[in-house]
Amino acid sequence: MELCACVERELDKVLHKFLSYGEHCEQSLEELLCYVSQLRQELGSTALQGAPLSATLSLVMAQCCRKIKDTVQKLASDHKDIHSSVSRVGKAIDRNFDAELCSVVSDSVWESREKQQQILQMAIVEHLYQQGMLSVAEELSQESTLNVDLDFKQPFLELNRILEALHEQDLRPALDWAISNRQRLLELNSSLEFKLHRLHFIRLLAGGPDKQLEALSYARHFQPFGRLHQREIQVMMGSLVYLPLGIENSPYCHLLDARHWTEICEAFTRDACALLGLSVESPLSVSFASGCVALPVLMNIKAVIEQRQCTGVWGHRDELPIEIELGMKCWYHSVFACPILRQQTTDSNPPIKLICGHVISRDALNKLINGGKLKCPYCPMEQNPADGKPIIF
Repeated sequence: MELCACVERELDKVLHKFLSYGEHCEQSLEELLCYVSQLRQELGSTALQGAPLSATLSLVMAQCCRKIKDTVQKLASDHKDIHSSVSRVGKAIDRNFDAELCSVVSDSVWESREKQQQILQMAIVEHLYQQGMLSVAEELSQESTLNVDLDFKQPFLELNRILEALHEQDLRPALDWAISNRQRLLELNSSLEFKLHRLHFIRLLAGGPDKQLEALSYARHFQPFGRLHQREIQVMMGSLVYLPLGIENSPYCHLLDARHWTEICEAFTRDACALLGLSVESPLSVSFASGCVALPVLMNIKAVIEQRQCTGVWGHRDELPIEIELGMKCWYHSVFACPILRQQTTDSNPPIKLICGHVISRDALNKLINGGKLKCPYCPMEQNPADGKPIIF
């Protein structure tokens, strides 16, 4: 992050210079325009009288031309100074970042370039749909001749439609969606529907005493949630006592906190994505964040490998030469490492369950075969290698 901060400081300097130059340029040209306009009026009045230009006016015109020339030259000179600041940003980028990043990727990854390009384009389109940039996603799909099925787009369209309504503090689309998916939300132990009803009730409270009867009537929606959210319902009903004085001036003023809208958007996104089979964060954003963490480590290990001339250490396309910790946030599935070869299993080298119950990788199994028989490395049971079964964690 320190490297990014260095570049950001240089960029801030350039932006500050651009801003000050723009203000100075606008002010100088405005003053020059006023000066020329006044001179033009004087010349116009002289021409109407039919009198020749006086020596004074001729001198003023010469001074005006000289002032225009000096101002333009000064602005051009200041503009050239900005060029050097812009070039310093480029030098800061070159100094703090490695321009050649392809060296940390095995060439075999790009064997089927067309397929990889299609996967990347699809990841970008999905990210754009998930971020609500529907028109940009459509344009990219057309320009890249990517065939995006309507069934793929529909969940994103519905998700963004409801989120846009929530950002405008319109709860009706989200409530309709939650009610229609009530059973599935209950299976997820989600309290989204209650939170939406709660927020609608709070909006009625914010309307003051005129909304008291409507709030009491709407409180009937809390009946199905009484067992799980009894305390929260009691708080909301207790707030009705202070409605004539104003909820904002009562011990229940926290109910009017604007953060409730942010929280409901996050809760809806999380639960809706779970129901629609989508990840809360797009695969592209997760991959980018993981790459930002992993890239510096990979660049360092690549430099060490080249310095020590350790050829063949990093040639496998499915694994890295070292383990990189990305944090619990990036743990999506279980990983099995073979206890014999101490390598993570892959699609081509899956984990194999032996008759005795121990699990090793297929490569380890093949190396342990002796005379058509396999002896478990952890127990003395002898068995037929063909009896081993691939397992999926």
